[in-house]
Amino acid sequence: MLTTEGRFARARFRSWHRGTREADYMIGGFFDRYHEEWGEEELAWFEALLEEDDVDIMAWALKTQPTPPRFQGELIEKMQELDYVDIPR
Repeated sequence: MLTTEGRFARARFRSWHRGTREADYMIGGFFDRYHEEWGEEELAWFEALLEEDDVDIMAWALKTQPTPPRFQGELIEKMQELDYVDIPR
Protein backbone atom coordinates (compact mmCIF):
# COMPACT_ATOMS: atom_id res chain seq x y z
CA MET A 1 0.00 0.00 0.00
CA LEU A 2 1.37 3.39 -0.98
CA THR A 3 1.78 6.12 1.60
CA THR A 4 0.05 9.43 1.01
CA GLU A 5 3.41 10.86 -0.06
CA GLY A 6 3.83 8.00 -2.51
CA ARG A 7 0.33 8.51 -3.87
CA PHE A 8 1.06 12.19 -4.50
CA ALA A 9 4.33 11.32 -6.24
CA ARG A 10 2.57 8.76 -8.41
CA ALA A 11 -0.25 11.20 -9.23
CA ARG A 12 2.26 13.88 -10.18
CA PHE A 13 4.10 11.53 -12.51
CA ARG A 14 0.88 10.29 -14.10
CA SER A 15 -0.46 13.82 -14.52
CA TRP A 16 2.64 14.92 -16.46
CA HIS A 17 3.00 11.77 -18.60
CA ARG A 18 -0.35 11.56 -20.35
CA GLY A 19 0.84 11.08 -23.92
CA THR A 20 0.17 14.49 -25.43
CA ARG A 21 1.67 17.83 -24.62
CA GLU A 22 -1.76 19.45 -24.33
CA ALA A 23 -2.96 16.91 -21.78
CA ASP A 24 0.32 17.14 -19.86
CA TYR A 25 -0.02 20.91 -19.53
CA MET A 26 -3.67 20.78 -18.59
CA ILE A 27 -3.62 17.86 -16.16
CA GLY A 28 -0.06 18.27 -14.90
CA GLY A 29 -0.46 22.01 -14.54
CA PHE A 30 -3.64 21.48 -12.55
CA PHE A 31 -1.88 19.05 -10.24
CA ASP A 32 1.09 21.39 -9.71
CA ARG A 33 -1.16 24.37 -8.98
CA TYR A 34 -3.56 22.72 -6.53
CA HIS A 35 -2.18 19.51 -4.99
CA GLU A 36 -0.69 21.18 -1.92
CA GLU A 37 -4.23 22.13 -0.84
CA TRP A 38 -5.55 18.57 -1.12
CA GLY A 39 -6.46 16.09 1.55
CA GLU A 40 -7.47 12.46 1.16
CA GLU A 41 -10.78 13.20 -0.56
CA GLU A 42 -9.26 15.47 -3.21
CA LEU A 43 -6.38 13.11 -3.87
CA ALA A 44 -8.81 10.20 -4.32
CA TRP A 45 -10.85 12.34 -6.75
CA PHE A 46 -7.72 13.14 -8.76
CA GLU A 47 -6.55 9.54 -8.79
CA ALA A 48 -9.96 8.51 -10.18
CA LEU A 49 -9.75 11.30 -12.77
CA LEU A 50 -6.36 9.99 -13.91
CA GLU A 51 -8.03 6.70 -14.82
CA GLU A 52 -10.14 8.49 -17.44
CA ASP A 53 -9.17 9.11 -21.06
CA ASP A 54 -7.36 12.37 -21.75
CA VAL A 55 -9.87 13.41 -24.39
CA ASP A 56 -12.67 13.12 -21.83
CA ILE A 57 -10.79 15.01 -19.11
CA MET A 58 -9.93 17.78 -21.54
CA ALA A 59 -13.51 17.97 -22.81
CA TRP A 60 -14.79 18.33 -19.24
CA ALA A 61 -12.18 20.99 -18.48
CA LEU A 62 -13.04 22.90 -21.67
CA LYS A 63 -16.77 22.41 -21.03
CA THR A 64 -17.33 20.88 -24.46
CA GLN A 65 -18.81 17.76 -22.84
CA PRO A 66 -20.84 17.47 -19.65
CA THR A 67 -18.85 16.38 -16.63
CA PRO A 68 -20.04 13.06 -15.17
CA PRO A 69 -21.68 13.42 -11.75
CA ARG A 70 -18.82 11.59 -9.99
CA PHE A 71 -16.39 14.33 -11.05
CA GLN A 72 -18.62 17.36 -10.58
CA GLY A 73 -17.79 19.85 -7.87
CA GLU A 74 -15.18 22.34 -6.77
CA LEU A 75 -12.15 20.57 -8.24
CA ILE A 76 -13.49 20.27 -11.78
CA GLU A 77 -14.65 23.87 -11.55
CA LYS A 78 -11.08 24.90 -10.71
CA MET A 79 -9.83 22.81 -13.63
CA GLN A 80 -12.33 24.55 -15.92
CA GLU A 81 -10.86 27.97 -15.10
CA LEU A 82 -7.69 26.99 -16.99
CA ASP A 83 -5.78 29.81 -15.28
CA TYR A 84 -3.12 27.37 -14.12
CA VAL A 85 -1.92 26.39 -17.61
CA ASP A 86 1.52 27.86 -18.23
CA ILE A 87 2.48 27.13 -21.81
CA PRO A 88 6.22 27.54 -22.40
CA ARG A 89 7.31 29.42 -25.46
